[in-house]
Amino acid sequence: MTTNVLILCTHNSARSVLSEGMLNHWAARSGKDVHAYSAGSAPSGRINPHAIEALSAAGVDTAEFRSKSWDEFTQPGAPQMRVVITVCDSAAAEQCPYWPGSPVKVHWGYPDPSNAPDAGKAQAFELTRQAIGYRMLQLAQLPFDRMSDAELQAALVAISRS
Repeated sequence: MTTNVLILCTHNSARSVLSEGMLNHWAARSGKDVHAYSAGSAPSGRINPHAIEALSAAGVDTAEFRSKSWDEFTQPGAPQMRVVITVCDSAAAEQCPYWPGSPVKVHWGYPDPSNAPDAGKAQAFELTRQAIGYRMLQLAQLPFDRMSDAELQAALVAISRS
């Protein structure tokens, strides 16, 4: 059974998109039955081109990527999410979305690379992709099918400390 992971931020243009791309990339490379989705509570309607560039440079196929509202995942027939991860920057007083109803939730905050100065924006996106990618690699390696929700929650908290 596929483990579905929803990654939320506010605009679904940078961090959540980087997360979706990296988790699906690592899951496919390791043969894991995990599928990531990303969405925003107030989607911008576009993905930051620097996010697409950083993912493409890492070998991630971004052809089907689009900015999505979390409303898509509340509709009948939407995939059932086992895990919800928020990636907004609560340290910057950024409002993180709240998702009711998923058994396993964790917050992995990252500063928004979109706020970097123009001259350093591409590097900020690449560094953010690397940081997110490291956690997503650890997530993709978990034995989801053998873990209870409580064990998975504990594993996600442990990953957040690494």
